[in-house]
Amino acid sequence: PAGGGIDIFARTLARQVEIQLGQSIVVDNRGGANGIIAYENVAKAAPDGYTILSTAIGLAINPAIYKNLPYDTEKDFIPVTNFVNGPGYVMMLSPAVPARTVKEVIDLIKKDSKPMRFSSPGIGNGAHLAAELFGIQAGIPLLHIPYKGAAPANVALLGKEVEFTFMSFSTAPPYIKSGQLRPLGVTGQSRISTLPDVPTISEAGVPGYHFDSGWHGWFVPAKTPNAIVTRLYDEIRIAVATAKVRDSYQDNAHDPKPLPPAEFRKRVYADIKRYAELVRVAKIEPQ
Repeated sequence: PAGGGIDIFARTLARQVEIQLGQSIVVDNRGGANGIIAYENVAKAAPDGYTILSTAIGLAINPAIYKNLPYDTEKDFIPVTNFVNGPGYVMMLSPAVPARTVKEVIDLIKKDSKPMRFSSPGIGNGAHLAAELFGIQAGIPLLHIPYKGAAPANVALLGKEVEFTFMSFSTAPPYIKSGQLRPLGVTGQSRISTLPDVPTISEAGVPGYHFDSGWHGWFVPAKTPNAIVTRLYDEIRIAVATAKVRDSYQDNAHDPKPLPPAEFRKRVYADIKRYAELVRVAKIEPQ
């Protein structure tokens, strides 16, 4: 859906690439089912370069989460490139919860002996797995409430339907500045320059915890000619080097370093295996 990190990052890149190509790019939001609706649409599209998928690591996570996908992740898409790489998420807490630190949240849950509710953009996305890993390593019970996208998941937290969420760096700052939500920690290995006073979750009470938010990338349908794949990669590489696009991503704590198609393909396939193991450890039942 519109308003989430995937949507914001996709539009930032699309606006620059369409200038370079001299051709309009229409951003067509297909929310729901952890991206499956969008993925199926692209998998079945004509391989002519006119239908492109812009998404994040949910594509690599889905094979471990869903039993009967209407596409084959490794056979039906050609990875073009990862246009940005994310350091993680921000753990955002509702002010209604009487806690101000990660440790206080953990202590509160242990004292109450009941799960704390968290929202995510769906079943099997990065924010979902980051929260599950947090619960496992902190030794606390959590209750996952999935929504149809990042924006609805954030609204649920604002509406006190849940107690916390793991939010992208592209959407968290306004909520922090307004005081609507409380940032407790970042999931990456180090603090973020845009939120220097927010500790890592590892620093704040769960030693050794780490979860990065992976890549945002472009994919095209299988059988798309290599010349088109190469052209798209070249245009993305040029686009993210422009000051406007580069600064936009870096201001949101993301690193614009696109890999060539062959290297990105290897990373996607490696991530499919890595996330499958995390899903197994988190004991998330396939849907």
